[in-house]
Amino acid sequence: MTSIHYVDVANYPTPHSPYSHAVVAGGFVFVSGQIPVRPGGDPTQAVGQTMQEQTRQALRNVQTILEAAGSSLEKVVKVTVLLARPELYKEMNEAYAEFFPGSKPARTMVRFGADIPGVLVAIDVIALA
Repeated sequence: MTSIHYVDVANYPTPHSPYSHAVVAGGFVFVSGQIPVRPGGDPTQAVGQTMQEQTRQALRNVQTILEAAGSSLEKVVKVTVLLARPELYKEMNEAYAEFFPGSKPARTMVRFGADIPGVLVAIDVIALA
């Protein structure tokens, strides 16, 4: 039987819905969709006004959660990017590329269906544990 470990991140906003920041199982880390919130801040208050600023913060949040789970951005195998405004794809891509300068993980992009005021992007990942 595979063990399942639920990841809690110190000084990180408590999830605003019934989910875990990440779950480790089967040799993988599954990080829930991260919006651009500041650790220690409100769980739904977006940081940054531009797509680049929000993408960077969302990916910093992903990185923090991966590290708390014993993984890293270098071990990411799959990314899903959810965009509230798909026309800002180019701006998201510019900031995203800063976090994956070497080999690129597989990636899917979809339109963000949730309406959270001020949130332009959410990102979830699957990484090796």
